[in-house]
Amino acid sequence: MRTQRQVVDYSLRKRVVLRELLAGRVGTYDLCDASPYLKNAARFHGEPTDQRCPICRSENLTHVHYIYGDELKQSAGQARTVAELSVLAMTLREFQVFVVEVCLGCDWNHLVEQYLLGRDGLTGGVDGGSEQEAASGVAAAAGAGARRRREAQR
Repeated sequence: MRTQRQVVDYSLRKRVVLRELLAGRVGTYDLCDASPYLKNAARFHGEPTDQRCPICRSENLTHVHYIYGDELKQSAGQARTVAELSVLAMTLREFQVFVVEVCLGCDWNHLVEQYLLGRDGLTGGVDGGSEQEAASGVAAAAGAGARRRREAQR
């Protein structure tokens, strides 16, 4: 997505959890505990992936995108599809997205990543500056040119 920024990837945490499972320090009942709400969100709002579940290896994982932000008001905490995220990213200033992978077969679930979306990410240009910074830079350059002309007239 074009305005995606401040991405936090939790793949290392996932590797640690799976290593703990293989070592026998954690049981599958501790890891495969998806709530009915999460499973319903995966069924109706989730995005299917090509990745196999690391626990049961019989089902493909589904990614569920949860949104949070001040502008969302009562919609905060809801699951949304990727298409809906694109529309929201163009209409809202900023909101946070949490991506959870879910296996509908064995109830495995894990936070995959989180990131920010919204219009605030569009204000940065190719050079990294915002429109306001560019406008103030133009004004400063104009002011410097006027000062040079005054000094040249003296």
